[in-house]
Amino acid sequence: MSLSAPARPLACIKQAIRQCRIERQQTRRYAVPATEAEYPSLQTRYPPPTPGFRPSQAIKQNRFETGLKKIPVVPPPRSTTKACPDPISILTNKQISVLDPTGARTRLFSPANPERVQPGDILVVRLRTGDPVSGTVLNIRQRHQPIDTAVLLRNQLTRVGVEVWFKVYSPNVEGIEVVQRAVKRARRAKLYYMRQPRHDVGSVEGVVKQYLRQRSGGPLGSREANTGRKTGSKKGRK
Repeated sequence: MSLSAPARPLACIKQAIRQCRIERQQTRRYAVPATEAEYPSLQTRYPPPTPGFRPSQAIKQNRFETGLKKIPVVPPPRSTTKACPDPISILTNKQISVLDPTGARTRLFSPANPERVQPGDILVVRLRTGDPVSGTVLNIRQRHQPIDTAVLLRNQLTRVGVEVWFKVYSPNVEGIEVVQRAVKRARRAKLYYMRQPRHDVGSVEGVVKQYLRQRSGGPLGSREANTGRKTGSKKGRK
């Protein structure tokens, strides 16, 4: 008994060709992935992307419907860092220009000025409300900004040591004058050792009064005149 494959009927060539065409279509359908032409449900309403398409432009490029509602887009606020990179310095300069229009106090306490106020000098601070205050400079406090500069003065009232802090750019301060420079430059920035009795210079009222007389053009005090006469008489005797 011989086993042979069933032979394809050759009676109708048209039927054989039709069957081969159907088989070829079935084979192609399973071998090639599905496309939009074979499945109408995959067809889109948008055209294919143009050359040079970027994903960031997908929303703008694929939205062709005229009936869509436009969403209002608020632009981002202006960057304060670019507009004002250092606001603290700008605000400080504005305040200094208002509190010190002439720039005299800034030059008086500027580290770049060789004739600036130094510890050991005698100052007179004139206030808008109250009597002027004088004393020896013990400390000059300069913090992060120059507008916070303050000075510590020490004087004696009725043989009692008194220390007062004054803000250089305070609106209550009308003016600051240097009465007398230190004879020798201090080796310290803070002369707190002058609080001890053996280093205390005492009251500076006499020095301040003499300075005010010289500035006003008046005569010297009787004590200064007597000392000048005594020194002159001693030199004549020699």
